[in-house]
Amino acid sequence: MTNRAGILVAVGATVAGLMTAAPSPASADSGAPRAASLKWTDCGTEAHPTLQCASVRSPLDHDDPSGRQVTLALSRIPHTAKTFQGPLLVNPGGPGGSGLSMAGFVAASLPEAVAAQYDVIGFDPRGVGRSRPALDCVPKYFDPVRPDPVPRSVRDEQTNRERARGFAAACGEKYPDLLPYMDTPSAAKDLDVIRRATGSRRLNYFGYSYGTYLGAVYAKLFPERVRRLVLDSNVNPDGVWYADNLDQDYAFDTRHKAFAAWVAKYDAAYGLGGDPAKVEAAWYRMRDAVREHPAGGKVGPGELDDTFLPGGYYNGYWPTLAGAFAAYVNDKDVKPLVAAYERFGAVDAAGDNGYTVYTAVQCRDARWPRDWEAWRGDSWWAHAKAPFMTWGNTWYNAPCADWPVEPLNPVRVSNRAVPPALLFQATDDAATPYEGGVTLHRELGNSSLVVEEGGGNHGVTLSGNACLDRYLADYLAEGTVPRGQHGDVDAVCAKTPDPEPAAATSARPAPRPDANGRGNTLHRLLGFRR
Repeated sequence: MTNRAGILVAVGATVAGLMTAAPSPASADSGAPRAASLKWTDCGTEAHPTLQCASVRSPLDHDDPSGRQVTLALSRIPHTAKTFQGPLLVNPGGPGGSGLSMAGFVAASLPEAVAAQYDVIGFDPRGVGRSRPALDCVPKYFDPVRPDPVPRSVRDEQTNRERARGFAAACGEKYPDLLPYMDTPSAAKDLDVIRRATGSRRLNYFGYSYGTYLGAVYAKLFPERVRRLVLDSNVNPDGVWYADNLDQDYAFDTRHKAFAAWVAKYDAAYGLGGDPAKVEAAWYRMRDAVREHPAGGKVGPGELDDTFLPGGYYNGYWPTLAGAFAAYVNDKDVKPLVAAYERFGAVDAAGDNGYTVYTAVQCRDARWPRDWEAWRGDSWWAHAKAPFMTWGNTWYNAPCADWPVEPLNPVRVSNRAVPPALLFQATDDAATPYEGGVTLHRELGNSSLVVEEGGGNHGVTLSGNACLDRYLADYLAEGTVPRGQHGDVDAVCAKTPDPEPAAATSARPAPRPDANGRGNTLHRLLGFRR
């Protein structure tokens, strides 16, 4: 699925091209006074004792700045160095992801000397988490046991269709005054409200996943206000959002096959066979079995899909998932599978909130097919080649077929007016397939693209890859970006090693092969959104 024509070096090579520096900020940028409207209070934790919290008001409708306001919740690790480079806003993606915990994580994961130069600021976007109002259209929408996402009859399809239609109707009834303003351009304008509240003339921004699109839209709307722009695991701006989700169907299926191959490689640990195709077939037999008899009364086929989907985002979860898989197949023991579901697949109130915001933003951002026949045809076509998550992804997004608010035209993010941006992309990323990184790199004319060759995780910086993190630190410290001679790619890093197997029946997460477990922490913060 991924187009790697621009990568002209072998897997495992690390290429550092000519380094060029982004323009240094004017002293007024880094020394801007604090705005009185932000009142930071201590909210430190044991892990992050210097964490501070605040909130800022932003117009619900940015075309009516004196009208109704929303409240955005903020967190901050303040700078400590004499050299101050301004605020660094960090976002975990979604849409619908809470970013309050990201400030502490990013500040602790960057080199101390680099983090000390920034106020690292996390935030909950409009509608999310501790921001107000927070949206939740249908509480407990994902409670088990849900209908099988893969329809085996017209009745099965109608059941899921009515369920998705009901979600859209509930949102329209509950939030008719809010839904017209739940969109990426409005969220990007909120970023500028935060920038103004900090007293900074220009903004530094670091976003993962959907956060890359949010950052690119901000740069399009406010190019003169961008200082540093880091985008990791990039959304394809040309596919927002229906085509991007179809691309995910194929990419996640490929990643699920990679998981099966890993399990087969460690047959001595898991006892599921040494042939990847047979391991994959055993997984689908397990899926058939839980359709008839949900494991522990909780894990049916939809819940099983949700449990194993995070393995497509992050291979550090593979040992846990493989152990639960092996225990179910070999020992008829459902407990590890239920434990894995409760860890990876179960959705709590925060997840309900995140899904509502995800749906509200994606359905509003761009046009989706209104003719259900288009959805059905595309889904069966993709399912025939990529069965792992196609229908689950269809129903996840299906409320957009009946969304009660008319869609916007997507923002065209093509932009040569911003300073050099730094993009990171893994070649085998399933959630934001590789072509998205190449496309966004072309659209942002001054950007540089750093690729993790052979990497399949979603969110690759600050996750244990020293090569990637070096480029990130150099950029944030000095504004330098690599300028390589590799077609679409400016630098290439070797992927981090795959994990080693844990005990076959263990339900405990195995640590990522990095020194401090940052990979696990990052991917908990990023969450698992399609």
